[in-house]
Amino acid sequence: MAIKIHLEEVLKKRNMTSKELAGLIGITEANLSILRSGKAKGVRLATLNSICYYLDCNVGDILKFDGNWEIDENEE
Repeated sequence: MAIKIHLEEVLKKRNMTSKELAGLIGITEANLSILRSGKAKGVRLATLNSICYYLDCNVGDILKFDGNWEIDENEE
C-alpha cells in the first residue's frame, strides 16, 4: 500500500499507549493494533477524527503517501 500509517510514532510523541487511545476512541485494542501495524485496508473518518482529537494531531501526521502508485490485487 502506498499510504503508510505512522500512528505508532504519534503515540510515542504523545506518551500515550495504544490501550489508552483505544479506550478513548471506543474501539478494541485489536482493531487499533491492525491500524497501527499498517494492515488495515480502510479506516472510518469518524475513527480518524477521534484519533486526531485525542492525539492533538492532523490526519497527515498519521497517514503519509509514499509517492508510489500501488493497486491491491484484490481491488481489481
